Amino acid sequence: MRLPWLGNSRKASRQPTSNDIYHTEITADVAVPERDESVRFFSRKVIRPGKQRRFTNRDLRESLLSCFYLGVAALVPVSWWGPICGWVSRLRRKRHFRKEFARYDVAVKAVLGNAVDTKSMFEAQLAAVHRRRLALAAHLVAGWRWSPAIRLEGLEALQQALRNGRGAIIWCDQFMAQTIMGKRALHEAGVDTHQVSAQYHGFSPSKFGYRVINPPLVKVENRFLKSRIVFERTDAYQVTTRIQKVLKANGVVLMTNTIYAGSAFTEAAMGERGWTHLASAPANFAARAGAALFHMAMIETVPFRHYLAIVRELSASPETSTSPAKDTTGKNLVVQARFVLSKRDQMLETLKLCPEQMMAWSSATRLTEWPTETAVGNDGT
Repeated sequence: MRLPWLGNSRKASRQPTSNDIYHTEITADVAVPERDESVRFFSRKVIRPGKQRRFTNRDLRESLLSCFYLGVAALVPVSWWGPICGWVSRLRRKRHFRKEFARYDVAVKAVLGNAVDTKSMFEAQLAAVHRRRLALAAHLVAGWRWSPAIRLEGLEALQQALRNGRGAIIWCDQFMAQTIMGKRALHEAGVDTHQVSAQYHGFSPSKFGYRVINPPLVKVENRFLKSRIVFERTDAYQVTTRIQKVLKANGVVLMTNTIYAGSAFTEAAMGERGWTHLASAPANFAARAGAALFHMAMIETVPFRHYLAIVRELSASPETSTSPAKDTTGKNLVVQARFVLSKRDQMLETLKLCPEQMMAWSSATRLTEWPTETAVGNDGT
């Protein structure tokens, strides 16, 4: 349903393309001989900043869903939460299939192969999206009624890296449960973390969303963080300085794998015949500062009952997976490329465990081969 009084619907339906907003250039193609692969590095500048809208049709839906799930979390038994999310996800399923499934089908099969049942995966993903919303509501109102079991794998390696005294960067994948439960897993394990976050982090990019819809999510996340490092494209220097200070103090920095907030990113082959785009900032900081770099994924094994956090150290060395990058001067692109491929491998391995919980999928084609009409995606962070 479209509400015409909320704005000009014709303009709202025309999403800007990447070429309209960004000027993207290839900065380097870096070969990794021991892998017989290469990683492509890109730089991107904003040439036409988008105008932030005051209110969108999506804001109304998000507001209604938030109120509904707050009621569910406060009044309904936990055993009913999963079925309720599945039922709500079916209300707009036909529209999602009409608008989104074709691209999803191509992207998933490019990574996992043609044998996968993408229709069932897409339906499961829609339900997982709603479980993510209900998990937020549960943290706000459920209290003692909800106490999920969280298991963290890889804590010993992270603790060992911190004993080396150079800090650690945790490179988080965009699984549905990562946003809140990933931070909670580390917090309950006694790890103090600093999250690097976009200013408009949350469910809505509008002004109304920034003031009304997004703050509850940020508030819940902040319970499990030592601090939040908020950035915009215009203040990259200050953010870089803060991250460097945290690492020098042997702190832990969380970075989510989204390319839309930064000015540089990478591209590498993924799965059967796909391509993935990874932020270059985590690899860059690890290569320059000598900090340990870790992969993290948060999986919901039993909806609202059991969660699994996977933390594994990434390697930039062809000999071993435990030694940090030794070149700490300048931007060593070879070291970064090795980190990127190591991250890609861990992400693909985890992705095969629960592909329906991944929020952002790779592309079936290289960035330079994308059609000019391709719209800019949502980072989902």
